[in-house]
Amino acid sequence: MKQRIEKTLQENLQPQFLEVKNNSHLHAGHAGDNGTNETHFAVIIEAEELKSLSRVNAQRRINQLLKSEFANGLHALEIKIK
Repeated sequence: MKQRIEKTLQENLQPQFLEVKNNSHLHAGHAGDNGTNETHFAVIIEAEELKSLSRVNAQRRINQLLKSEFANGLHALEIKIK
């Protein structure tokens, strides 16, 4: 899933900086943990497209791009926009 998230964001936002971290191990046994160790991720991103959007709209844009990942087990996504 990490690679798919990276690929989707790279292809759609052409970020100057992108870091995707799998934090699922920190949430083992918590709500949303389905045992796959691919449910909780953090994204740190810097992209020109996002700079022109409000923080809320930038997060919405990222969540929309990753809609299929949410449908396939992604439970939580922490987003930090530089």
